Amino acid sequence: MVGLDDPDDSAVWRIDENRALAMTVDFFTPVVDDPYDYGAIAAANSLSDIYAMGGRPFLALNVAAIPAKLPVNLAGEILRGGAEKALEAGVVIAGGHTIADEEPKYGLIVLGFVNIKHMMKKNGACAGDLLVLTKPLGFGVTTTALKQQKTSDEDVAEAVNWMSRLNKLAGEVALECGVRAATDVTGFGLIGHGLEVANASGVGFLFYHSQIPFISCARRYAKMWTFPGGSSENRLFFGRHVTFAEGIDEESRMLLFDAQTSGGLLLSVPRESLNDFLARVKEAGQPVWVIGEVVEGRGIRIEK
Repeated sequence: MVGLDDPDDSAVWRIDENRALAMTVDFFTPVVDDPYDYGAIAAANSLSDIYAMGGRPFLALNVAAIPAKLPVNLAGEILRGGAEKALEAGVVIAGGHTIADEEPKYGLIVLGFVNIKHMMKKNGACAGDLLVLTKPLGFGVTTTALKQQKTSDEDVAEAVNWMSRLNKLAGEVALECGVRAATDVTGFGLIGHGLEVANASGVGFLFYHSQIPFISCARRYAKMWTFPGGSSENRLFFGRHVTFAEGIDEESRMLLFDAQTSGGLLLSVPRESLNDFLARVKEAGQPVWVIGEVVEGRGIRIEK
């Protein structure tokens, strides 16, 4: 049902009239120093692709590259971080595969069930929908600052807290409220992933910069220009499709292209469902931000 020709977050294979199997894989090199945190973040990031499709993950396999010189206890902490995050999600890690490599790499292959009639895809946004984000931005610029030894412990802890959060609750509530278009914000940044949804749906996106959330240290590191290489690549590739209002400075613009790790869900919520959605996520303790709307036309506009 969903494969190589689609821009969606998971492949989808029909099982029967009502159910389909969603499948994804994701892994990356360390973004933080603590091995347990790294494993938890990598697992949360891998699981997110299933939540972005409106699916329920149930089974996973480890994918890991372990340097021969890495102490066994550190490798074990990476796997423990992933295992405990999977347990939190109600997912069984049933095995996996490792290879030897010079730099650690870790992630998951994840399988999940989706209801065919209620699947969230990137082509379901409609003009008039409201755009909702479930995690703040600024992870890429912060983790790169960490690699450059420019961060404080408090800033790293804030970023880790957000990156290791599951998108499970947000995905479930979105599905219950009739959301049909979603993606998770990862390597292509807010603008890149937003543009994928807008293009697949044949609409435009209007973001209000003042309503977009950032972790508390993001602006400070943006001024230091500690953006990862992927953020600059996003700016070069997606920038021609974006119109910025005057008065939005260069650091603020780049933060919207910032390559995220384990970011939140970007949801296109039907206007008539918004109040119900906001009430449900508030009751459940899930933070969300309404950051824009879906409009007629193409491309992305950023207003103040």
